[in-house]
Amino acid sequence: MIGSALTAWLKEEDLTRSAIGLFGVIFGAYSVNFLWSPLLDRYRTPLMGIKRLGLRRGWVYSMQLAIALCCLIMSTFNVQQDLFFIALFGLFIAIFSATQDIAIDAFRIDSIPSGGRETMSAASAAATAGWWTGYGGLGAIPFFIADLPNWQWSDIYLILGGIMLLLGIPVLLAKEPNIDRDSAVQSASRYYNAHFITGNKHSIKHQISNWLMVTLFEPFREFFSRNGTKFALSVLLFIFLFKMGEAFLGRMSIVFYKEVGFSNTDIGTYSKLFNWWVTILFAGIGGLVNIRYGIYRGLMISGIAMASSNLMFAAIAMTGPNIPLFIATIFVDGFTTAWSSVAMVAFISLMCNKAFSATQYALMASLGVLGRTVLASASGFIVDGMDGNWVLFFIITSVMVTPGLVFLWRIKHHVEALEQR
Repeated sequence: MIGSALTAWLKEEDLTRSAIGLFGVIFGAYSVNFLWSPLLDRYRTPLMGIKRLGLRRGWVYSMQLAIALCCLIMSTFNVQQDLFFIALFGLFIAIFSATQDIAIDAFRIDSIPSGGRETMSAASAAATAGWWTGYGGLGAIPFFIADLPNWQWSDIYLILGGIMLLLGIPVLLAKEPNIDRDSAVQSASRYYNAHFITGNKHSIKHQISNWLMVTLFEPFREFFSRNGTKFALSVLLFIFLFKMGEAFLGRMSIVFYKEVGFSNTDIGTYSKLFNWWVTILFAGIGGLVNIRYGIYRGLMISGIAMASSNLMFAAIAMTGPNIPLFIATIFVDGFTTAWSSVAMVAFISLMCNKAFSATQYALMASLGVLGRTVLASASGFIVDGMDGNWVLFFIITSVMVTPGLVFLWRIKHHVEALEQR
């Protein structure tokens, strides 16, 4: 909705690379969603009474309805006249989607039994396959429709909104995980009453202070206290660095495909549908590798492969719209994306306490998203600054992977110890 489809829409309206790149700023919502994530661990939306949706499913379903409404409104806009409102409602979709991501990740972590890297890796593979079914499988639909006669990109947003409403059905049918958060909340409440909050504990001021401390501060305090400040900060820095190169490449990929000469149908068939199946296949394989050899090795191997795959895009830039090379590139890119995503999701999941899974997962995942969104928004300026030298751009994105791999090697022993817990 606000990634590939919106980029293609803006490109066909002749917006510059820099302007399209700046639209990536709306994805900043994904990098700061940890700021409101504590509310998803404590607060229930009005829709949670529907068929007893519960805490996790209630948030997912509420955000789906909000996103569908935004798509309906987006379908009424024209790029030449309503560019500001397209950006505004794109931001709203990003905020609602980022909130939905928090709830979905928390639902996954809460739903699986505790049991180390094997369980987390399997669940992470399923989550990666599911995410790519939406992004690649359903994400191909706009590109096929865009090449049909009498269809405008604005009309396609009606279909995207309808799809989102249909995706609410599985949420209504799913089973809400049963997690006892009360003991952790009560323990945290006693801790803050004893050490930070003074005065009459029955007063409204005291109760509000206690609620704020337990809701907003405790998930972060528990994360740093359990892991130690040094290792916790190291984990956050590694997550931030790991997919930086992929982020810059991904933000400009649709622009690159169209400038090279691939049609919307080519993009939908290979970049979406073909990549979808490749990702699902290697998400499963990546999960098995992580189970067999560990999450650290999964991250290291996929990171090296990720840097190498970026160079294949440089080959396309030199040869032009070569379909066999395009297929090979998408295959390798899908493999590295799936494998690295499964390893990263499993790694972050292991770091979470289920009592605060929404907040802690959002904190760590948001740092990875920061590189993929806000910083990657400058990718258009980089390409323009190099006068459209796509070959050099993709080489730079390949080199960007290196700092993350170096940092992963430095925390190797801590990661392997974490896997044995």
